[in-house]
Amino acid sequence: MAIHSNLISLLFLATTITILTISPRPTSAATRRPQFNVVRFGARPDGRTDSTRAFLTAWTRACGSRVRVIMLVPKGRFLVRNMQFTGPCRNRSIFVRILGTIVAPNNIWTTGNSPHWIEFHRVDGVTISGGVLDGKGAALWACKKAGRSCPNGATTLSISNSQNVVVSRLTSLNSHMFHMVINFCHNVKLQGVRISAPGNSPNTDGIHVQFSTAVTIVSSKIATGDDCVSIGPGTANMLVDKVTCGPGHGISIGSLGKDVNEQGVQNVTVRSTTFVGTTNGFRIKAWGKPSNGFARNILFQHATMYNVQNPIFIDQRYCPNRNCADQGSGVRVSDVTYQNIRGTSATQVAVNFDCSNRSPCRGIRLNNVRLTYRNRAAVASCRNAGGTAYGFVQPRSCL
Repeated sequence: MAIHSNLISLLFLATTITILTISPRPTSAATRRPQFNVVRFGARPDGRTDSTRAFLTAWTRACGSRVRVIMLVPKGRFLVRNMQFTGPCRNRSIFVRILGTIVAPNNIWTTGNSPHWIEFHRVDGVTISGGVLDGKGAALWACKKAGRSCPNGATTLSISNSQNVVVSRLTSLNSHMFHMVINFCHNVKLQGVRISAPGNSPNTDGIHVQFSTAVTIVSSKIATGDDCVSIGPGTANMLVDKVTCGPGHGISIGSLGKDVNEQGVQNVTVRSTTFVGTTNGFRIKAWGKPSNGFARNILFQHATMYNVQNPIFIDQRYCPNRNCADQGSGVRVSDVTYQNIRGTSATQVAVNFDCSNRSPCRGIRLNNVRLTYRNRAAVASCRNAGGTAYGFVQPRSCL
């Protein structure tokens, strides 16, 4: 009996060990979410088959779910036309996971007549993660350069009238026009974003923000043919942190004052940035005509400039087509701080405050600025600008 009991005990122990050994590991919350794979709805990862309908069907299913879901774009190249992913959805946690590349059609007229190629509209709680968006913009740039009849071109990724959105580790290549636009949104975070287009590609702004609050751009690299980041009217409480820019036109607030009645920009912090061979570093640009717009409470902090043409620039005579009558900008620029800025200027004038006599710049502060030109002291230029300089400031302040 003792031998029999011991045998049963050994068999029970062996069975228990076997069960523990083959039991599956606990899965993460993301893995347990229902997945809507675009391939399941007919998408083809060959880069040639139009997969637009499959993407929109997958979104409809994900948006209609009552639980947290994943919309999955697996590895491969997926050709799509213009798409709008519209809310509101029945749940506030949709994870759009992109493992492959989404490509635009070669024909510029297919997507170029619409303002957006891919748009998320009226969504809440969406995360877009990973992957590549290839806008195929080169043909449109060539068309415009040749002076032929061309469509206006589309923004690659637009997020509009939305809140609580995250864009993470997404790469945008060769957009027709702007790469990413945040419009009428609240609480949007872009992190680890990569944007790439040639330095001579027209109007290919990296990230444009307007009429939005609580937008954060962090740990991103932007190389493009226009502003790396442009901050338009109606923007407030924005943070740009750890962004590398170049080539491009720098980080710009504006253009402002194009309209007489216009919302302003306020409470913007830009810090820990690097500029390499850009047209501008930190720029505030306003049209030279009447407006009730403003830019106030702006902090530019901890930046390194490498061979930048206009490292620090306030331009209240902005005129991109060089055919404007200067009526005096009405945009009020005030409480702007430049702190811990260092590097090299590609032009002798490294600091240029070209402000309006109608609305002079007020409360400009320079603190610990060290900019040189060809290993020599650079120059600062002021017109209708008032403020203070403290700490080490080079070039010598003209405020």
